[in-house]
Amino acid sequence: MMQKKLRLLAFLLFLTQPFFSQNIQLSVYSEISIITSGPGDNLYERFGHTAIRVKDPVLNLDVLYNYGIFDFNDPNFYTNFIKGYMNYKLARYPFHYALKSANQDERWVKQQVLNLTPKEKNEFFYFLENNAKPKNAGYLYDPFFDNCATRPRDIIVEVLKGRFILKEDFISKPKSLRTLMNEKIHTNSWGSFGINIALGNRLDKIATAQEYLYLPEYLFSALETSKIKRNNTEVNAISKTSILLDFKPKLSKADSLSPFLVFTILLIIVLIITYSNYKKGKRSRILDFFILFSTGLLGILILFLWFFTNHSTAPKNFNFLWGFAPNLIIAFLIVRNKVGKWIKYYIGLLLLFLILIPFIHVLGVQKFTFPIIPLVLLLLVRYLFLYTSFKKEGI
Repeated sequence: MMQKKLRLLAFLLFLTQPFFSQNIQLSVYSEISIITSGPGDNLYERFGHTAIRVKDPVLNLDVLYNYGIFDFNDPNFYTNFIKGYMNYKLARYPFHYALKSANQDERWVKQQVLNLTPKEKNEFFYFLENNAKPKNAGYLYDPFFDNCATRPRDIIVEVLKGRFILKEDFISKPKSLRTLMNEKIHTNSWGSFGINIALGNRLDKIATAQEYLYLPEYLFSALETSKIKRNNTEVNAISKTSILLDFKPKLSKADSLSPFLVFTILLIIVLIITYSNYKKGKRSRILDFFILFSTGLLGILILFLWFFTNHSTAPKNFNFLWGFAPNLIIAFLIVRNKVGKWIKYYIGLLLLFLILIPFIHVLGVQKFTFPIIPLVLLLLVRYLFLYTSFKKEGI
């Protein structure tokens, strides 16, 4: 909360200051730096943060350009977020506000001074100033392809006009976007579970060197080894690296009441009820209603994200194999016992879908998050019971 207040205060204070004229020249003592912050405690801070600092002691200038500004209080924020229209903006404010906020949140901060000529520094500065104007500041945020880390990378490429050489030394082994994401958010947390369920198999292709750079720490590592072409030679892209705040990295942790634990408990409950149903020759229609209703509702959400939103990574989501949208209708038919002979074929189809999941995972078509293991087993047990029950009943 304190961090949000500081950012808002800094933003409001600095909005009152005029934009710099392009007639103003940065001095030879000026520095343009990439500022990288470590992960924070909130889910949206787990990936760290990247911003750009412009400092000129002659002009008494020390400003941060932050592409990560969004407003939770926007009345349409959550609606737009679900639809994939995440409106972010570039804001500039005094650097010391950002450093104070990071210090209070105990997040490490590192600075990389770009090895730019005076002309390149001014071009960089003018680009930022033009971009920070209210009419230019807004953009549609994409967490994987257009965010606070990719924007500084793209500005470097734009200003240096083909002279920037991205070295790939920072890649130790090929990884997918999903693997990179799961390194930052513990896979046995509800945040990770929700993201992994909502997004499709675009995340499972091996990321290019450029795609790694959606994560601030990888942009930091890439800049450390990258070069700039200058006078028929290559010079380091970074002239100086320094640690501004030295805190221990915040490691991601599993939730106390984790998805795996919750689904394992539910699996045990379903096993007990199913065994009791088997012994008594009955079916618990209320249990079947809740299972089919919840998986059907999830299926509707998956289809909505896939076909009716702007999320670039939501399509081709094979979680529909267990979160199957038609289950929403079948749930009401089963609870009212209004099913015919077709129902056993429908349940057979659901069983086939569940059997396909491990093959799709192993073949790398799409990786499924591990907390769904007890959930899939739960569905497998109940669907097998339903299939045999309907078969015995001659339905």
